[in-house]
Amino acid sequence: MLNYSRYKKNPVIDYPGREWPNKEITKAPAWCSVDLRDGNQALIDPMDVNEKVELFLYLIKLGFKEIEIGFPAASQIEYDFLRQLVDRKLIPDDVIVQVLSQCREEQLDKTFESIEGCKQAIVHIYNSTSTLQRDVVFGMDREEIKKIAIEGTRMVKERAAKFPGKIILEYSPESFTGTELDFALDICTAVQREWGPTKENPMIINLPSTVEMNTPNVYADQIEWMNKHFENRESIILSVHPHNDRGCGVAATELALLAGAERVEGTLFGNGERTGNVDVLTVAYNMFSQGIDPKLEIEHINDIIEIYERLIKIPIHPRHPYAGKLVFTAFSGSHQDAINKGVHAMKERGSKIWQVPYLPIDPSDIGREYEPIVRINSQSGKGGVAFVMDMYFGFKLPKAMHKEFAKVIQSISEKQGEVSPDEIMAAFRTEYLEKKEPLHFRKLTVHDCSDANDTEFDTKVIVTYTLNGKEGQFETVGNGPIDAVKRGLQETFDIRIKILDYEEHALQSGSNAQAAAYIHLLDSETGDVTYGVGVSSNITRASIRAIFSAVNRLGLVK
Repeated sequence: MLNYSRYKKNPVIDYPGREWPNKEITKAPAWCSVDLRDGNQALIDPMDVNEKVELFLYLIKLGFKEIEIGFPAASQIEYDFLRQLVDRKLIPDDVIVQVLSQCREEQLDKTFESIEGCKQAIVHIYNSTSTLQRDVVFGMDREEIKKIAIEGTRMVKERAAKFPGKIILEYSPESFTGTELDFALDICTAVQREWGPTKENPMIINLPSTVEMNTPNVYADQIEWMNKHFENRESIILSVHPHNDRGCGVAATELALLAGAERVEGTLFGNGERTGNVDVLTVAYNMFSQGIDPKLEIEHINDIIEIYERLIKIPIHPRHPYAGKLVFTAFSGSHQDAINKGVHAMKERGSKIWQVPYLPIDPSDIGREYEPIVRINSQSGKGGVAFVMDMYFGFKLPKAMHKEFAKVIQSISEKQGEVSPDEIMAAFRTEYLEKKEPLHFRKLTVHDCSDANDTEFDTKVIVTYTLNGKEGQFETVGNGPIDAVKRGLQETFDIRIKILDYEEHALQSGSNAQAAAYIHLLDSETGDVTYGVGVSSNITRASIRAIFSAVNRLGLVK
C-alpha cells in the first residue's frame, strides 16, 4: 500500500482578506531569463562559453531586458563568459545582466570584479530562510539567519558605492514557500532598510517557490500578504521565481501576478533543476491568447525550439504547450469537425478576432502552419477527412458525402495507422475520380433542341463510352445534359437510377480553372446510394464524369 502516512500537509495561511481572485492580468511583467544559470546548472552537459554567448544574444533578440548570468564568483566558465560579454561589448545599453552571489565577502569581491565595465547590473544575493533549512542545514535561529542577510546587503552596499556603474540589489529569501510569513517579511524589511531603496531607485525583492510546496492559490496568498505588508512599497519591485515541483509553475506564476508580483524569473520551456522553473514562454503565450502584449518577440516558435534543443540538448515534448509538434493537431473526429467549422465560419464572417474551437490561438501567429492541424488516424471522424480534402486539395465535399469517404479512410488507417493528406487524396482518386471501370465516359456532344416543336425535352446528348474496353455510344434527350445522360444510361444498360443531389464548385481561380462536380446517386431497385465525383475544366463534362463514377461505385453495369 502506498505509504502516504509518511507525509503531512504543508500549512496554508489564514488570509480571508485576499483580493487576488477578483483581479485579472492586464499587462506583462518584467521578464528575467535565468536560462544561463538555473537552466544551465540543471544540464547533464552544461553549455560552454560559446554556447552561452549564442544563447545570451538570442535571449536579447527575444526581448529579455534582464538576463541572469549565473555565479561568476563560483564558476570560472561563468566568470569568463561574463567577461567576454563585457569585453566584446555584447551587452546592449537597455539590457541588464544579473549576477548571483551568496552573502560572503570573498564571493562578493569576485562578483564585483566580474562586472567591471558594465554600465549597470543586478547583484542578486540570497540566503535560505525556511523553517526546515534553519533547523537541519544551518542550525540557526531567526536572528542569526537575518544577520546573514543584513551583512550581505551591507557588503553589496559598500562595493556598490565604489562601482562606476549602477547597481540594483535583488534579495531572495530562498525557500520562501517554506518560511513563516512574519519572518519572511521581517528579513526582507531588514534588507530593505539596510539598502535604502527609493521610488526612483528601487530594489528587487524576489520571493521564490524554491520548492513548490502547495497549491498555486497558497502561493498567491503568500505573495499578496507580503505585498500588502511591505513598508515603503513603492521602493520595491516585487519579483517571483516559481519552480514546478507540483507541476503548477505556470498557474502559480499567473496567480502571483494577480497577487501583486511585477517581475517573473523563469526559463525557456521551463528548463531547470528537478521538474524545472516556470516556463516563461507558456506564461507569455497565455497572455498573448488573451489579447495582452507579452512584451517578448516570440512569434517564431520554431526558431526558439531549434536554438533551445541545439544548445540545451533537451527535446521539446510533443504535447508541450504551444511548442509541441502535436499541440495544434486534432486526431479526434469531433475536434476535427469543430475546427473545420470554426475556420470556415471565420472566413465567411470576415472576423478579425480569432475564435476557433480547440485552438486558443491561430498557429500561424507564432510561426506554426495549418498543415499539421488535422491528422487522420483510426480515431478520426468524417469532419477531419473533409477538412483535409478542403484545406489541402480544395475539394469541398458535400456534407452527406463526409461519412461515406471517411469510412474509406478509416479502413486504411485501421490497417496502417496514421494516414497522410497525400494518402487521403490518393484514396479519393481511386474511389471517385479514377473509378472508370467497367464503364468509362469518353466523349459528350450536346445539342440544344429547345426550339423544336416535336419534343418535350430541351437537350439532346450523344455520349461515347467504353464498357470493359469496348467502345459504345448512346443518343438521348432530357431536360439538360445531366438528365439526358441519366436517361441514356437507364435505357442503354437497363438500370433504374435517381439523382438525389448535385453540387459543384471551382477548384482554383483563373481562366484554366478546374471544376469539381458531385452526384449523389440512388439505385432505385436496391435502395443503395453513393457519391460520384468528376473533375474537368468544363462543368458539364465534370458532371457527366461524376455520374459515371457513381454508376461504377454502385456496380450497376457489368
